[in-house]
Amino acid sequence: MASHISGSQSSLREANKALLSNAITKYGAMTQVELAENTGLSTATVSILVRQLVDEGLFTTTDTVRSGRRATLVSIARKMGIGVGVAIERHNLSICITDFSLTILGTHSMPLPFGHKPDSILIQASRLIHETLDSLGASVEEIAAIMVAVASPIDWKHQQIGVLGILPDWDDVDIVAHFKNSFHCAVFIDNDANAAAIAEHKQGAAITMSNFLYVHAGDGVGSAMFINNDIYRGSMGLAGEIGHVQVDPFGDICVCGNRGCLDTIVSEQRLTQVLNFTHGSITLDDLIQGALNADAGCRRVISDAAVRIGTVVAQTCISMDPQSIVIGGSLTKAHEIFLEPLQQSVQRLLFPDAVEPIRIIPSDNPEGNVVLGAALSSIELASSLNKVSN
Repeated sequence: MASHISGSQSSLREANKALLSNAITKYGAMTQVELAENTGLSTATVSILVRQLVDEGLFTTTDTVRSGRRATLVSIARKMGIGVGVAIERHNLSICITDFSLTILGTHSMPLPFGHKPDSILIQASRLIHETLDSLGASVEEIAAIMVAVASPIDWKHQQIGVLGILPDWDDVDIVAHFKNSFHCAVFIDNDANAAAIAEHKQGAAITMSNFLYVHAGDGVGSAMFINNDIYRGSMGLAGEIGHVQVDPFGDICVCGNRGCLDTIVSEQRLTQVLNFTHGSITLDDLIQGALNADAGCRRVISDAAVRIGTVVAQTCISMDPQSIVIGGSLTKAHEIFLEPLQQSVQRLLFPDAVEPIRIIPSDNPEGNVVLGAALSSIELASSLNKVSN
């Protein structure tokens, strides 16, 4: 009987340790009081378990201050591994490395030349990972998982590009295999908007929300549906592709093969092309800066884009009923020039007698949330793999 009781106590202790580890992996480093509140364990139990985990080399503690009082901040030890996020975007390649306490350890980014090819990008991404690891004094062996975020629909089940033609040069590229062969760790691939939404939920504007719609507006537009504290991917992982909602049945042919998709109207190429006659050849950044400098043409182009995006966002909100809409991507840098007409467009098409208008919240990290979300996702997925193996 005594051995049975002892075994039960040991199992309970290990289960409670797992509760603490899971809480920090999900929400980041916390004080002992915050851990108690999050897990439902008593502060005395948390204190004992944290001390044991520190002795085992699994946790580390540092002094901090909360509400003017000294407190003990608890983190997962670096030896548990690190996660790597890779964001491959049209003009930029970014790397972010985080630990199991969701602390950002290092970042690295570089611009991509026009007409870049997949092979060269993957080689550059691997080089950036090595350079960032070297700057941290870390090794490849410490990588628990890598998450790669790309601007394309992703078949989540099969971990591959979900719709051919969206990124034409990438259709036959096995992104997951490249990084697995290079770093010999778990590798995942996801859509850029999904990654950004995860960043917003864990460390950004949606940290207190269980249901929200994330919209990524820059070179084209995409979205992610966050429902019941998780990304809703749909049966094939293609949910949220609002850039391929038809808004003009007689419009231009889209890269997806359909006609008049939202992306054909609000892509960087289309937005800047409208100003060719008056402004010459400009970039999306030039357009945004012109709007901020009170250029009437630039302001009009961004405002019109916001209205068209808002129309599709409103339709999505009617189906989803989110708490709020979080907006990221480069167009967010135009601030109210973009956000005001977007809000008006959305609100005009939602239920007029709703108790309160749906809030549109700009991201605090509108262009960095994709790679951050990829890194945070890599940690969460690595933790899930550890649970399965244990």
